[in-house]
Amino acid sequence: MAYYCKLGNIPHKRHTQFRQPDGSLYAEQVVGTLGFSGVASLLYHVNPPTRISKIGEPEPYAPKAAANVKLAPHHLRTLQQTETGSDYLSARKTMLLNNDVTISICSPTEKEMSYSYKNAQADEVVFVHEGSGVLYSQMGKLEFSEGDYLVIPRTIIHQFKFADGPVRLLVIESFSPVETVRRYRNHFGQLLEHAPYCERDLRPPHELIEYQPGGEHLVQIKKDGFLHQYYYDFSPYDVVGWDGYFYPYAFSIYDFEPITGRVHQPPPVHQTFEAHNFVICSFVPRLFDYHPLAIPAPYNHSNVDSDEVLYYVDGDFMSRKGVDKASFTIHPGGIPHGPHPGTVEASIGKKETTEYAVMIDTFNPLHLTEDALRFLDEKYPMSWKA
Repeated sequence: MAYYCKLGNIPHKRHTQFRQPDGSLYAEQVVGTLGFSGVASLLYHVNPPTRISKIGEPEPYAPKAAANVKLAPHHLRTLQQTETGSDYLSARKTMLLNNDVTISICSPTEKEMSYSYKNAQADEVVFVHEGSGVLYSQMGKLEFSEGDYLVIPRTIIHQFKFADGPVRLLVIESFSPVETVRRYRNHFGQLLEHAPYCERDLRPPHELIEYQPGGEHLVQIKKDGFLHQYYYDFSPYDVVGWDGYFYPYAFSIYDFEPITGRVHQPPPVHQTFEAHNFVICSFVPRLFDYHPLAIPAPYNHSNVDSDEVLYYVDGDFMSRKGVDKASFTIHPGGIPHGPHPGTVEASIGKKETTEYAVMIDTFNPLHLTEDALRFLDEKYPMSWKA
């Protein structure tokens, strides 16, 4: 994260005595990255976070890559899949994966989680395609709504509560830290004037959760292809204060300011986040290119080094035919791709687009999962035939 936040009560100096009303010490916890060299936050708990009451049996929780998938452009239609499971974790169905990232859909029917969750080895970016609610974490409450990216760093215990109505989520799991884009920041870490968003657009938790003593509380911890069952006899949301640079936050795709030019701009102008070996980009409504002979449709291009995934959110994506909301298109490295027949001429003279889409470009090959095969549009690879 690019800036410092604090919430609740904290002592004047770190690593010093900070006592509860009964005279006992609050339990200080450093949550940080890269050993002690990366970003970190200090949390102050009513109870030691190490006080586990029991550990249940681990449950397998890993997607399976599909075998013998052809090298070809792919189209996954998921719009009709309005329910993918009951609770938040069972509803997560992974569509694509490699050693750097997994990409999943998630439409749970249950509006509240009866447990808490943390990913012990990966950051998660949850894009809210449909729905709204509150993300509860040890750092506090964070309201979210349609169009929000929720960036949840690894190891943070959290829980979703969804409002009534449909829920459709795109979940991106990153095995390296998810960061704001380096070229958007100065050497102090501040977002620059020409960046397509600024710190005002990033919303951290704003209110701590009132601690409720007692009870049994389950935290499911994802690591190494399993969900590990940890039980506590106190609420894990017992933080009375915290400060630092490591926390969940929300950013709305509606607050992304597009970068345009006289001729067609390449995909990096849409970049929103970065991680090791992949980037996340946002396509938003924007004015088209304004050179008098400009062609707004993208040019054909070969992905020599990367696979390109587009998740379609809303609007008419002018370079594609037959693609609905909640569709994925996957264009693998090694073969060229470009606009569908007729879309180039049709784009000439157009002034603007109203599309929304999330793009994930990876620098290692992605693999379709077994769950993804049932959404596969078999006709898509031949859809460039006039």
